[in-house]
Amino acid sequence: MTAGEKILEIEDLRVHFPVRGGIFRRAVGACKAVDGVTLCLKRGQTLGLVGESGCGKSTLAKSVVKLIEPTSGTIRFGNKEVIAGEAETNFRKSVQMVFQDPAESLNSRMTVGTIIGEPLDIHQVGDPKERRNRVLQLLEQVGLPENAIKRYPFEFSGGQRQRIGIARALALNPELIVLDEPVSALDVSVQSQVLNLLMDLQAELGLTYLLIAHDLAVVKHVSDMIAVMYLGKVVE
Repeated sequence: MTAGEKILEIEDLRVHFPVRGGIFRRAVGACKAVDGVTLCLKRGQTLGLVGESGCGKSTLAKSVVKLIEPTSGTIRFGNKEVIAGEAETNFRKSVQMVFQDPAESLNSRMTVGTIIGEPLDIHQVGDPKERRNRVLQLLEQVGLPENAIKRYPFEFSGGQRQRIGIARALALNPELIVLDEPVSALDVSVQSQVLNLLMDLQAELGLTYLLIAHDLAVVKHVSDMIAVMYLGKVVE
């Protein structure tokens, strides 16, 4: 796949959650979190998806990385439809996610080295020495010191913890990274540093980003294209 080619296509995607009521908690309706969204993202670009809280942005993001199974619609990655159970291992290597709050997404009982190296362990990439070297390389790429490998998340600032999350997402050399509100939990003074890091990594590694945010200024700063969501639909 070369630059400019379609890497992600979302067509008429719907994610509906049942609304239950009554004594027997039967489904009495549906919450249409994502309701007929169609988007296209080209390799090497950043698509910014903006909207107010509760509009369905994060649900869409989790659907793309298969954390939530869509109700209907199709997701194509590299011109191949992503179907549950079919070639999911390769898909999960190619598509990774950075979560909103690093304090919640990083296991406080695990060292930074274990957190970053976990995807390598799960997918059995290399031997232990190669995995450790890869973790050290990732720490350097995100601007963290080598001794961070033995420390714990609580020993770092919010911005540094998000860098750990970014390093974890990079571990398997993904083609696409879904960024779910990656700076909204950070101080304003730190937000620009993390955004600049993401842009530098994109230029260096040829990454493609789907950026989820509620702050239009953040989205404009880093995005090639912008889509606006409202009540589960893309309206602009």
